[in-house]
Amino acid sequence: MVAGCSTVGVCTGEESYTTSPGFETRIQRGPSLRLEVSRSAPQPRGLTEGVMAYRNKTFVSFASDDIRSYRLMEAWRESKHIAFDFHDAHDLNTALDTSQPDTIRRRLRERLGNTKQVVLLVGAETRSIAARPSRFLHYEVEVIERLGLPVVFANLNGSRVIQRHRLPVALLNAYTVSVSFQPAIIKYALDNYVDGFPQAKRSKAGPHQYPASVYQRLSI
Repeated sequence: MVAGCSTVGVCTGEESYTTSPGFETRIQRGPSLRLEVSRSAPQPRGLTEGVMAYRNKTFVSFASDDIRSYRLMEAWRESKHIAFDFHDAHDLNTALDTSQPDTIRRRLRERLGNTKQVVLLVGAETRSIAARPSRFLHYEVEVIERLGLPVVFANLNGSRVIQRHRLPVALLNAYTVSVSFQPAIIKYALDNYVDGFPQAKRSKAGPHQYPASVYQRLSI
């Protein structure tokens, strides 16, 4: 482990450790915290909380206005003993230059190159922010749509139904699923919706949601 922290709480460096059987976590610290979890052995799927069976790298997309919710996701890993394999691109945001959109798209394609799925945090202003070329989320949504990645919309207001009026317009016709901003249902969506995405997208389009029975089975 090599790491250091400033007096204002900004840490740099990298550390690796085992969070639970079958997982190794690598943390890269800087202005933006990045977590990567490698799976070394198969884990059973299920509906109970514990180690989340995230078998693929997950990209979390969100407006900078909603960064507190992203920090909460990071906290879930510790407080709920959940092994997350997710990252974001907000460290690239510091270099945002709207006069060079092609450069932004290229860097996002590089960041999303190894991503298999997306969790997009949906807040009150997500749609309007995603429509502005001056905001980083605009380019994230554009690249996600072009790559055809499966997207789980996590409603920050706790709603369990589709909130079409808040979703980015560019993703309205894509086969997606909307869930509440809770770790158990996000895990469930990544384990089930994403697994069936390659086949389902051929016949399904637009946003979907889970029935109340799924939340009941998850005890939430």
